[in-house]
Amino acid sequence: MRQTFLPFALPDVDDTELSQIKEVLDSGWITTGAKTHQFEQAFAQAVGAKYAIAVNSCTAAMHLALEAIGLQTGDEVITTPYTFAATAEVIRYFGAKPVLVDINVTDFNINPELIDRNLTTRTRAVMPIHIAGLPADLDSIDDLADHRNLAVIEDAAHAFPAQYKGQIIGQSTHGGKNPRLTCFSFYATKTITTGEGGMITTANETIADRCRMMALHGISKDAWKRYTAEGSWYYEIIAPGYKYNLTDIASAMGMAQLAKAERMAQRRRDIAQRYNQIFKEMPQLQIPFERSDCQHAWHLYMLRLNLERLKISRNQFIEELKARHIGVSVHFIPLHLHPYYRQTYGYQPTDFPIAYQEYQREISLPIYSKMSDADVQDVLEAVVEIAQIYAV
Repeated sequence: MRQTFLPFALPDVDDTELSQIKEVLDSGWITTGAKTHQFEQAFAQAVGAKYAIAVNSCTAAMHLALEAIGLQTGDEVITTPYTFAATAEVIRYFGAKPVLVDINVTDFNINPELIDRNLTTRTRAVMPIHIAGLPADLDSIDDLADHRNLAVIEDAAHAFPAQYKGQIIGQSTHGGKNPRLTCFSFYATKTITTGEGGMITTANETIADRCRMMALHGISKDAWKRYTAEGSWYYEIIAPGYKYNLTDIASAMGMAQLAKAERMAQRRRDIAQRYNQIFKEMPQLQIPFERSDCQHAWHLYMLRLNLERLKISRNQFIEELKARHIGVSVHFIPLHLHPYYRQTYGYQPTDFPIAYQEYQREISLPIYSKMSDADVQDVLEAVVEIAQIYAV
């Protein structure tokens, strides 16, 4: 047994972040400026996007994306209950309705067949979540969106640097006539981090300009240049915007993280492969689903317990891991189980039976690039020991 606690997640930071941040501090410009624009350009290049807009969270990114497509009170946006609070709450900011549909039992991603069944005349967009870093079925979603004139806003908080059929998530090269935006998270636990932060990518210039303007109070283009030598004091407010800009300090951290993103991603893949190798042999456990035509980002390692083969519950399994000093989490408590959505829409647990069923047997294990081989081995031994001790 470990003698010290293994955290569920840790950022992979070193002197490279300090060097980039020092450069910003020495420049005297610490809020949104040249470094943020550099980060936007570097991220756009990394995913092959035409436009990238840096913001202070993925929540902000999704809010701006919905604003940019003109979401209104009474509109509907289809998404899934198997996600974090942010995905649905940004829809509610507009007085619009998040229409929840169930997930695939295989991979936790939204079921496209159920999207089709829940479309109405009020539907304006579909918001798929690339859960854990495995892309959703974008071809099916795009076909529906094109047929029904819907925007597609990808919640890609988990999905850097995932790939779908050879295309990096965020590339936004879908040839349909409707808006397509991808929203990333750089929260502390994500595959790259700026502490707090996010990014919007799109191929649509009009959408990109709207997001950029609304991210900083609706002020006319290049507002940050007001305080530079080539800038002017004059500005215009085009619309009542928000305070969603990313600072140069955070962007400096992002630049350092991008430089080592592939090394960190490969380490996550190596850990996932090691977990899969051991856990797939155990009838008490179900390893995460992978698609042969996708590259998983492995933001999360979502292990499922075959509870009929265990004498303990999921919650008890978690406590056993904690007793062995292994950090663990659950992703996610489905939205329809939370008081707000129960009370507002009258949801019952079984309204989304797959999400409810799979939630009750899911645990997320540590998977991050700072884990040593010994850390990985400790997780493996703890999970295997518990599964064997409590096997039916």
